[in-house]
Amino acid sequence: MPRYKTIAALDKAITACTLCPRLVLWREEVAITKRAAYADHNYWGKPVTGFGDPKAEIIIVGLAPGAHGANRTGRIFTGDSSGSFLFPALFRAGLAKLPSSDSRSDGQELYRTRILCAVRCAPPENKPTLEEKAACAPFMANEIQLLLPTAKVFVALGNFAWTGLITQLLAMGFVIPTPRPKFGHGAFFTARSSEGQELKIIGSYHPSQQNTFTKKLTPAMLDGIFKMANQA
Repeated sequence: MPRYKTIAALDKAITACTLCPRLVLWREEVAITKRAAYADHNYWGKPVTGFGDPKAEIIIVGLAPGAHGANRTGRIFTGDSSGSFLFPALFRAGLAKLPSSDSRSDGQELYRTRILCAVRCAPPENKPTLEEKAACAPFMANEIQLLLPTAKVFVALGNFAWTGLITQLLAMGFVIPTPRPKFGHGAFFTARSSEGQELKIIGSYHPSQQNTFTKKLTPAMLDGIFKMANQA
């Protein structure tokens, strides 16, 4: 896969990607069959790019678009329950213009922050295969590389984002503490490059319904994560 020199060029390549037949079939099928509540909506039905400041200091990493969230709206964490939990926290932290994210035309902006996903297509049952994760990894690596000049903090939403981020940073030559840091809510470590750049990596439970409905993740807990990120 070629390396893209700008976020705009990378985003264009992401939205045109057809590397994973199972994901292509699923995202397009969902866009046609739709959920009853969104029967009159025009689904995006394509891979989903990152969203936010192309010169971000804080980069949030998630897993994959939701079938009836970002796969519908075309913006990551937009139009589903996870986004309804995440964006208010970003707003409270002074990192988002609006306390909600409903559509690509709602005027939402992120300040000093960008959100990206490790996998860019909605997967069946929210479970991409190992092969699909590997196929999408170069997009994540390219986006991180483009963000490195301004990046200070990465917030990994969930264990897969945590481990995937560590893998990417190691491949880029960053030094990770040993033993390798384990994921946990509020866990953090510093990755260092040979040129002396330091990145703070913070773990957070994913704002999925499974975590928020059970109170495994509360608004106060997520506020604490973004307070850490703002202070880094």
